Amino acid sequence: MKAFADVFHQAPDVVASAPGRVNLLGEHTDYQGGFVLPTAIPQQATVALARNGTDEHRVYAADLDEWAAFPVGENAQAPFARYVAGALALGGASGGLNVHVTSDVPMGAGLSSSAALEVAVLRALRRLGDLKADDEHIALVAQRAEHEFVGVQCGIMDQMASSVADTHTLLLLDTRSLERQLRPLPAGAEVLVLDSGVPRTLAGSGYNERRAQVEEAARLLGVPELRDITEVEALTGLPSPLLERARHVVTENARVLAALEEGVDAARFGTLMNASHASLRDDYAVSHPRLDELVSRLQAHPAVYGARLTGAGFGGAVVALVQAGQATAIAAEVLAGYGPEGRQVVP
Repeated sequence: MKAFADVFHQAPDVVASAPGRVNLLGEHTDYQGGFVLPTAIPQQATVALARNGTDEHRVYAADLDEWAAFPVGENAQAPFARYVAGALALGGASGGLNVHVTSDVPMGAGLSSSAALEVAVLRALRRLGDLKADDEHIALVAQRAEHEFVGVQCGIMDQMASSVADTHTLLLLDTRSLERQLRPLPAGAEVLVLDSGVPRTLAGSGYNERRAQVEEAARLLGVPELRDITEVEALTGLPSPLLERARHVVTENARVLAALEEGVDAARFGTLMNASHASLRDDYAVSHPRLDELVSRLQAHPAVYGARLTGAGFGGAVVALVQAGQATAIAAEVLAGYGPEGRQVVP
């Protein structure tokens, strides 16, 4: 893999990193003002920058061995570079930059490799002195980059998790107010993440369609967002599939709040995760047969409390809450019967 000096023949001015994330509960609720419970993962995107004295940004993705170049303030043609272009433009990059990107966050796995890249670029701009922003503002700018330069109308969860979460606790985030708390994992449990080996891309999936459906459901119900609906009975009268899409959002918000109640142990938390996967599969229709198979294998394991798809769906990764100290052994047993495309990501 080529280093910064190998491709640009200079040393970087700054280097910054940001982590991917895995979401335990609260899927497809963040763009309806809901509640989410992600945590950061150890894998990170790392961005090195140096001023190049031109009016053009030059980006090299070391893992892909791909180049892109585009004028300052404009978008890139290459899809991989649009995340960088958006962050640079909206982050106020003053003049052309040489940009070197590496990442060990799996791409297409629902672990927010794009948010990690956007946040890493913005952190690098902050270190360079071009951007004055706290971590919350960085997340909001990264979300705008996704909307305006990539074309994915994502919620705020991924960027907030990448910008403010850590790998030791759960981030309880109210995506309407951006109020947040750090919460401990249930006692005696740890997080296991497995990649199904089925890649997906948000812009080419049904993600934007799902968002449009729940926005239409909220409009028909006369509320700003489905966050404002707390009873499933209030959804009566919505046409299909808007009814099913809205039911997922309402019940998913309820599951996040239930997981925070006093006395909730790992077993109860796992039950909520299992119910979340069923809702994502049946009501929101964002699962995949291979995801369902992997989740079923995990749920059948005696040392697993609960499992579900994580991220937008349509492929990608699954997350499980498992007995502390057992994650690696569980992963080996589950993957042995799944197929060579599956792999352990966390821990």
